[in-house]
Amino acid sequence: MNNEPVHIFGPQFSTFVRSVQLCCEEKGIPYTVGTRIDGERVEFHGPEHQALHPFGKVPVLLHGGRRLIETPTICRYLDDNFPGVSLQGDDAWQRAQVDQWMAVLALYVDDALIRRYLLEFVFPKGEGGSIRQDKVEAAQPQVEKMLGLLEAQLGDREYLVLDRFTLADAIAAPMLDYLFKHPPASALVAGAPRLAAYIERLRQLPASATVLVDIQGA
Repeated sequence: MNNEPVHIFGPQFSTFVRSVQLCCEEKGIPYTVGTRIDGERVEFHGPEHQALHPFGKVPVLLHGGRRLIETPTICRYLDDNFPGVSLQGDDAWQRAQVDQWMAVLALYVDDALIRRYLLEFVFPKGEGGSIRQDKVEAAQPQVEKMLGLLEAQLGDREYLVLDRFTLADAIAAPMLDYLFKHPPASALVAGAPRLAAYIERLRQLPASATVLVDIQGA
């Protein structure tokens, strides 16, 4: 089964698509990524997309004849199913800690940093396509709260959970990379110097060279 092609369905600018990419890069898993399947473009939220994911989300992992949704589940599957360094820990406690932070990041941190804050700048829904400043201001306290949570969890470690890169870092990296590069967020991230150093370390990883990239027009 490991010889079957791995395709990550979704746009490469998606934070969660990038998390799965980082997992593949760290494991040395060959993969393709994008919104085409077998050379054919799949319309976002169209019937074929809905058939792949019942809630019309990304990413979707296609591995041979298998289909899998939800980023933490996809990453765990890839880590368990392919050889290479473990990205989940060496025992039940370490794996539980990584799993816990994957859930926190995918649910609460993503909602605060990406869904409620950054996407208001990327896909503004105000009159005439304007940014809704009231939504931005309302989202900022939760952004600060989540940054404080992650700053405390990181402490003096180089990585978020263990002493090496794990799946939790794969989920954290893309969203923090976007936030710390976002000029309007400069005042928000100023209070998180450990996270600033952390995301800079993650950007230097070989895996990040092909994943944490700027995409024109994204």
